[in-house]
Amino acid sequence: MIIVNSPDFAYSTLVEPHLLRTSNVPYADGLKIKAYINTTSAPTATIIFKGTVMHTPHSPAMASFSSRGPSQITPGILKPDITGPGVNILAAWTSAFEVFSGTSMSCPHLSGVAALIKKAHPDWSPAAIKSAIMTTAYATDNSRGPILDERRLPADLFAVGAGHVDPPKAMDPGLVYDLTPQDYIPYLCGLYANNHVRAIVGGPVNCSSVKSISEAELNYPSISVKLPAIHSTPVSYTRTVTNVGAPRSTYRAMVDVPEGVSARVDPTTLSFEKVDEKKSFSITFRRRGGRRQGAVEGQLRWVSTKHVVRSPISIILE
Repeated sequence: MIIVNSPDFAYSTLVEPHLLRTSNVPYADGLKIKAYINTTSAPTATIIFKGTVMHTPHSPAMASFSSRGPSQITPGILKPDITGPGVNILAAWTSAFEVFSGTSMSCPHLSGVAALIKKAHPDWSPAAIKSAIMTTAYATDNSRGPILDERRLPADLFAVGAGHVDPPKAMDPGLVYDLTPQDYIPYLCGLYANNHVRAIVGGPVNCSSVKSISEAELNYPSISVKLPAIHSTPVSYTRTVTNVGAPRSTYRAMVDVPEGVSARVDPTTLSFEKVDEKKSFSITFRRRGGRRQGAVEGQLRWVSTKHVVRSPISIILE
């Protein structure tokens, strides 16, 4: 039996138990097989069992069923945050084993990575752990090209987020974008009334004395910016990084943005003398001609002799 993926699943092929000997093929291959079948009255086929084949391109790749951004509620925060293994995962089960796909597989991978980081760095906050995972993720596959989606086209930030988790590198990120629970209150006060914010934070809050901020102003390890018009007013955000690497270290900013957008980082160099030292910087975006519209992408990297701290930049051109 030959099972052909639907157009939506394309190259996302899942391992499933079948009663008959079965080949599951991508949609594009299925079209070729169907065309061959229609050319003869006695089509033949051979299934060659090769066992488990390792290191085939393109891996990792985004599954068709993976949730996509942008967030409709908080577009100023890039979603998803991160990508993890979640397709055809061999897992423990009540019987000998099981093979599963979905968030129920990728989430345990990321939770396990977070637990390992917390064990190695017990004083780190949840935000610092998230930052370590996001800023050390990789955005290329095993062919050194961009991570592809289920159609074998380059996956955008709304599919991969910061990239695919890299557990060893996440243990030593160099810098982290940290947040405390109090840092969220100005954002929450811009969304809800006092009683709602109190219910969330579990304590007294007076939003009338708090200057509210947008979600894009949170000290997040990714950046989302909306540039509404040609030659519009520049948009600036401030971020603060904490040195969790070597006591004496220097990082230099490297920013990549698409044509039609400029980005300026100030300062361009961050020098740290001790661990847990904090430094702030601003990044300013501006339209530079052209009538391009839609979502475009860039990245900000803080580079030292040992670390590369990478933040994805999502830009909406209106």
